[in-house]
This record gives sequence, C-alpha cells and structure tokens, in this order.
Amino acid sequence: MNVAVVGGGPAGLYFALLMKKADPAHRVTVLERNGPDDTFGWGVVFSDQTLGNFEAADAETCREIADHFARWDDIDVHVKGTVITSGGHGFSGIARRTLLAILQRRAAALGVELRFRHEVRGLADLAELADLGGGGGGEAGGEAGGEGGGGLGQDVRDGRAAAAGAAVELGAGRLPDLVVAADGVNSVVRRELAAHFQPDLDVRSAKYVWLGTTRLFDAFTFLFVENPEGIDGVFQAHAYRFDERHSAFIVECDEASWRAAGFDRLDLDGTVAACERLFAPWLLGRPLLANTPPHQRGAPWLSFTRVRNARWHHDNVVLIGDAAHTAHFSIGSGTKLAMEDAIALARALGGAGRCRQAMLAALAAYEQERMTEALRLQNAARNSMEWFENVRRYIRLEPQQFAYSLLTRSQRVSHENLRRRDGAYLGGVERWFAGRAEAAAAARTARVEEAAAASVAEPAGAGVADAASAAAATAAATAAAPAVTAAATAAAPASTREAPPPMFTQFRLRGLTLANRVVVSPMDMYSAEDGTPNDFHLVHLGARALGGAGLIVTEMTCVSPTGRISPGCTGMYADGHAAAWRRVVEFVHRFSRARICLQLGHSGGKGSTRLMWEGMDEPLATGGWEVMAASPVAYRAGMQVPREMTRDDMDEVRSQFVHATRLAIAAGFDMLELHCAHGYLLSGFITPLLNRRRDEYGGALANRLRFPLEVFAAMRAAWPAERPMSVRVSATDWTEDGLPGEEAVAVAAAFRQAGADILHVSAGQTSAAAQPVYGRMFQTPWSDRIRNEAGVPTIAVGNITEPDQVNAIVTAGRADLCALARPHLHDPHWTLHAAAELGFAEQPWPVQYLSGKSQLERSIERQAEMRGTSTV
Repeated sequence: MNVAVVGGGPAGLYFALLMKKADPAHRVTVLERNGPDDTFGWGVVFSDQTLGNFEAADAETCREIADHFARWDDIDVHVKGTVITSGGHGFSGIARRTLLAILQRRAAALGVELRFRHEVRGLADLAELADLGGGGGGEAGGEAGGEGGGGLGQDVRDGRAAAAGAAVELGAGRLPDLVVAADGVNSVVRRELAAHFQPDLDVRSAKYVWLGTTRLFDAFTFLFVENPEGIDGVFQAHAYRFDERHSAFIVECDEASWRAAGFDRLDLDGTVAACERLFAPWLLGRPLLANTPPHQRGAPWLSFTRVRNARWHHDNVVLIGDAAHTAHFSIGSGTKLAMEDAIALARALGGAGRCRQAMLAALAAYEQERMTEALRLQNAARNSMEWFENVRRYIRLEPQQFAYSLLTRSQRVSHENLRRRDGAYLGGVERWFAGRAEAAAAARTARVEEAAAASVAEPAGAGVADAASAAAATAAATAAAPAVTAAATAAAPASTREAPPPMFTQFRLRGLTLANRVVVSPMDMYSAEDGTPNDFHLVHLGARALGGAGLIVTEMTCVSPTGRISPGCTGMYADGHAAAWRRVVEFVHRFSRARICLQLGHSGGKGSTRLMWEGMDEPLATGGWEVMAASPVAYRAGMQVPREMTRDDMDEVRSQFVHATRLAIAAGFDMLELHCAHGYLLSGFITPLLNRRRDEYGGALANRLRFPLEVFAAMRAAWPAERPMSVRVSATDWTEDGLPGEEAVAVAAAFRQAGADILHVSAGQTSAAAQPVYGRMFQTPWSDRIRNEAGVPTIAVGNITEPDQVNAIVTAGRADLCALARPHLHDPHWTLHAAAELGFAEQPWPVQYLSGKSQLERSIERQAEMRGTSTV
C-alpha cells in the first residue's frame, strides 16, 4: 500500500511507524512542513493507562519513551496562600522535542520515508507520490475522481465495481492509495474536503501562552493569582516537570483578565516579563522561557480551538489527531488521543491488504471506534476547559472546596476515585465539609431565631395577616438565609473523628433543617381524580419518605382546573385538596425524618393534554379546555395555540397561587416551590421562545420576569416567614435563540432578591426544537453557574444516579442539594441503600425495617470481602 502521511507530529509519525512495522512492504511517506528539530512547545503528559496501550502497540518505542519520563504522583493547588496536595494521580511527562525525536528515529529505522520542510498546500501536492506504488499495483478498479485539486484516486462513489461485488485492488491513481491527514488543528486537508468532513470549530474566549521554565516542580502544580497589583483579574498557571532541567509553564486567563492586565498589547518579550512578575513567588528567581514560532512573537497569546468533525474519512483520505478532534490541554489528553488514533487506524488497516473495499471498510471501522472515545474525552475536556475559563466563578470558594472542585472538574475523577487515590486527602476534605455544614447550620439557626423574634408573622398554619409585616419578615429571613460565601460557610475546627459522607450532612433553609442532601425530585404521576391526590400518592410519596431522602417534592400541583397539564394532575384549589394532601404530609412527618415540599404551578399553553402514557403532549380528544399563555405560541405543532393572557387573567392567576399557598399552610407542608420551568405558564413568560409580547411583560428580561416575580412575591407574603420557598427554573432552552446563560443567572438573582431561599435548577422543555446535550449530571453545570455566580443556594437535577455523584456535587459546591427522579422510581429506598454502600451506619432506618438494614450491610460486607476491599 502506498501511504502518504501529511504532518510529522506524534500522530503522523506514530501511525507511520506502526503501519511500516505491520507490513514492511508498505510504502509510507511522512511530509512535514518544519525541520526535524523545529519543535515548538514544551512537554506532553501521559497517564499510566496510556503507557499500557503504547507497550502493546510497539514495545521498543514505549521503552524509549518511558526511559525519558519525568514522573509524579501529586497534584498541588496553590490558592489564597494555601497549598493543598492530593496524591495518587500517576502521570508522566516528556519533552515534546524528545518524543518527536524518538518517533522519528524509530520510523526511519523501520523504513518510513521522512520528508521535512515539505509543505503540503492541498491534495494536488500529493500527486507525485501516487505513481510510486507500494508493493506492486494493479490497474485502477474504478474511475479517478475529480474532487478539488486532483481528486481522490479511484472513486468508489461510481459504485459499479461495488455493485458487482468485485474486490477492487489498490493501484496507481491521482493520489496515493491512502492519505492520512495528521496536519493538526489548522489542517489543510480537512479544509479542502470540508464539505465531506463537516468540521465544527469552536474558538474559545480564554487566552493562554505556552512557556517553559528551569524551575523544577515536584508535582503537577496549579497556581492561582487573584487581582495582582490592583489588576481586576484572575490568572492561573499549569506547571509540570517534563525532564531533568525543565518544566512546562502554561499561563491562562479569561479574556477580561487578559485585557485588564494589558496582555493584549504585549509582544512575546513583554508577555514573558509580565508573567515572570505575576508568578515570581513560585519561580524562585528562575526565568520563564519561550519556544514560540516566529510568526506568533508579535501576538503570542492563543485561544483554544475545539475541533470536531461529522465524519473522519472520505474515500481514501482519513483524519487523525488534532485534524479530527482536539481536547483541552487542562486534561492532558491531546497527544494521548492522537497516538491512540494512530494505534487504532494501523490496527484497522492491518487486514485490508490490497483490496480497496477492505481499506474503506477499515477506515469506517476506525472512525466508529475512535469517534466514540474522542467524544467521551472531549466531554470531559469540555467540563475541564469551562472550569478554567471561569475561575473567577470559583475563586471565592474556600481553598479546600476550590481545590476539590478543580480535581473533580472533568467528572472523570469522582469522590470515591479520590478516596482510592489518596484516602487521607479525602478524609480531610470530608471532615472539613462536615464541620463547615455544622457551623453554618448553627449560625443559620441563630439568625433565623433572631429574625423570627423580630417579625410579626403569625404562627404556622394561621397565614400572615398583614402584608407589610410579612414583607418585613421575609426581608429579615432572607437576609438570614444561606448565602454562598466563604464568610457564611466558615469551617468549624477540623475534627479527627470519622466524618459522614457529604451527602449525609444536614442543610438548613430558614427554620427548616433537612437531614441530608438528597431530594426526591418532583415527578408527575397523572393519577389524581379531579385534582385530588389519592392512595397512590400516599403510597408513592410515603414510600420515598421511608426511603431516607431529606426532602420530598410533590409533583407539579396545579392552582386551578384549567391550570392542569392533564385530567390526572393533582391540584390545590379546593378545600378537599388540602385535606387529601394533609393525609400525605402527616404520614411523612409521623413515620420519617423527611420534610415535604409542595410544588405549585400552572400548565399554561402545555395544558389540556392526555395522560403521559396515552400520548405525551398530545391534546385531549374530548373534554379539553381552553389554554392561555404569555403569547399565542404553541409548544409544538399539533398542540393548542394558547390565547394571550390579559391583565385580568394575570390578576386571577396570581390570586389562584395565593389561594393555593394558603391551602398548603393548612395541609402542613414544610416548604413551597414555585414552578417556573419547562415551558409552563410562568416559564413561558421568562423564555424569549414563548414570550412574544410587546407590552411591559415582554421584551427585555426585566419585563419577562415581571409577572413571575409578582406571583412569587404574593405567595411569599402569604407563606409563613420561617418556612422556605424555592423556585424551579429552566436555566437553558437548549436552543441558540433561547435564554442565554447570563440571563439564567439574572433570573436566579431576581428570585433570590424577592425572597427565594433556593433555586431548583432544571433545563429545557420549553421548545420542541431543543437540542439538549445529555449525559451524566448533564444539568449540573447550570446549577454550578447559578450558585457560584449569583450566590444563590441551588438544587441540582438531571441524570444524577449515584451516591458518588451526589457527594461530588455538594462537596465541590456545584449545588447544595441533589434531586433524583428515575432512581427513586426503581428504588424508593435509594438513600438508605446509598448509606449502606458507603458504610454510613448512622443513617436512621424505619424501626420496622431494621432487620433489613443489618442484612443489607452484611451482604455488602461479604461482597467487599470477596473483592478484597473489606474495611473490617
């Protein structure tokens, strides 16, 4: 086979040598624009797992690479004068120049032709290689193509040979038999065939410069500097040793910090000098070094480009490495991905022989295999990249939480994974978190008691007689409610006792104390009769209360008959409803430690539909009712077009919410939640997708929030001051023209100012055209952003399924509570089982179930003994 590799970086060289090693008869040519020693950049990083892949592919190369490694186990985080160390991370670094030299020598020894200072400006430049052959060549089995500048050899799109079932041999054509585009982020091959590869390039706003230093770091080191010399900004360095004399030193910051420091006006020499001053305390007098291409010296700062492609191969041209995908440098996987691409591609082509169809099938198999792995790593890299792009968001966290958030940013390193890596480190974090939770709860209790003593609110259950007094009480209680600041969460002295898992620490909202951080998410059951909850709701919610969760949230309970989604929705608009709900509330209070929250909402334009299992969002065939919304915009085709609400409609709906609030007091609920998410009535005012009004309730966000805030304020005035309220919001519409992220933060801040104690952060369901990005904990980033930018406590929700995830979310400060829906459907006792799995024996069980508790704990211990991980 005659193979041309465009690009002599790690991906191209490694593929070339593996291909030649697999079959010396292959003619493999590498074309590289730079000279053999013109290497820009500093060190690259590999994990221990990656080395195993290299060993299996080519032991000789792996041994030589390993002989040049600088290894480290620890990660050091320097922030706010504190150094926090976590061990067990097992990475190795090597100079990029050394890595390339090893690959060049091995490739040359195997017979790969290396052509340096040979720039490929397009596929036409490869025509000279087409006639060189690769171990014999038959006649072309298909017509030569006419793509771009020179075509793609035999063009199988003609289809005649394939249709006849013939095996087409490789041979002479206008291109080599195989073209491997390993020419990096700015791939000329990918650009020429963009119509086929369909690249998606996302240039990020953060800035970075890749430097080196003779200061040798003993660990992978993260350095954070906030507001240096009066500059309004946060700057970070990623530093690691990669040989006996040098460390890589990457300086990064958000664009606002970059401009504030004047970096946008500095050339390379000015940038190096400024960075030396910025990080002088850690450089210990050692200089920063630059190895920058000449054309970048005038503007040395870069913006990371995330590369994706819809396809990785077209005819006999295939992408590998950065030409196919990129992963942010903060997870150190770019070179790993590139070299593992090379392994996979060489392996796939191993059985193709001289058959063109077999080669094309091999390219398709390579694409399928590697695209999945690349997407997985890119998702992790995206999480990591966004964390570093938004360090301003997290710099206000206490050092312990800041470092934990950094370590778990990509979701590849979990809470229990950290325990396996460094149990002493995680034990310290858990003790810190538990001490902070205890201290914060005690402080909140004192503040709430002071606020209650000063208020004129009537006792719970009697309502609030005077609206002005209620407003004053609300303001006082809101001031006493938890603000997510370092001052409000100051840790108590660290204890040496075994701390509870973070998910089993208490959390307080006003006068309400939750036993743990687990929430049973609101889930519509569509099983009520005329709005009245029945035995099903008693068993459904009662079982989950017995299951150990700290907070139970009811399904969206509608404030009027025409505010229901379906005829099966629960309501809170008739006296009989309050009595039926009180039956559920009393069971929860009598038989569990859980607290129960009533979620109130109005379906708006998404009402008058069938039961979920009869047709989601399908209009009722008979017995329907007229629906109304902010604007006459149907959620999707086939649904009713709602009529636009008038001011009289708004007054009526506000009164309905207040009436439902008073019924909730009579029913004994501990907490109240207003549903402003998922495209229902109030959500329809907030999202620009459903609000097209031209009056004071449409247009700018302040106008779109006007009516939802009016409803909330009226409810808050009627709800006892010592009881908390939450608001559920859709933080994104998952569309380009929907609610932007900064508006989601503003929405949360507005409700917080109006008296909300916590935001329940969901997403989407506001447009049938939405394109959500699903995955583990896929909505948690929105909770993270709102909590840490708006300073508002949050509930995270969305594909949170494991105790490990709950622990990581709350410990990192991405949320204060975690709501789980589907896990509670298949396991009502999810929280009790989680406690047993984590070895937290202090979790109370219903006394009626204690024998089951002991049996479960023994079973888990036996399984641990069989795995050799018992703690006994």
